[in-house]
Amino acid sequence: MGTNYVTRDNFGMYAQASQGPGPALMGANTLLGNDVYNKDGEDLGDIKEFMIDMATGKVAYAVLSFGGLLGMGDKLFAVPWAAMVLDTVNKRFTLNVLKEALKEAPGFNKDSWPSMSDRTWASGVHRFYGTPYGAD
Repeated sequence: MGTNYVTRDNFGMYAQASQGPGPALMGANTLLGNDVYNKDGEDLGDIKEFMIDMATGKVAYAVLSFGGLLGMGDKLFAVPWAAMVLDTVNKRFTLNVLKEALKEAPGFNKDSWPSMSDRTWASGVHRFYGTPYGAD
């Protein structure tokens, strides 16, 4: 079994599926590093970070790492939280994007993060993933 929210559960919060917080409420640390696949079963990468909207307290984006080898040359993507679906059977996330299309997604490298609070940038990202944003 790979690294997923169950294997990263240091507090035993997911030990009993019928009790506890998951999957309606989950610990952020247990979700970091989780795999992201598309509906065709293609590996799209893994979650490196969460971006929290400090005004609302909600997760705005999951930062997905894709490509590269051993962390070298990988591209990062801010994926709107609304575009991600938790797959509790496979213990990973699903993102409805073809692997080839992700190569053309708005992304960035680890040394040059975008201004994610910029409305123009955010609008383009949400448009790519087909998620609602503000007045769009």
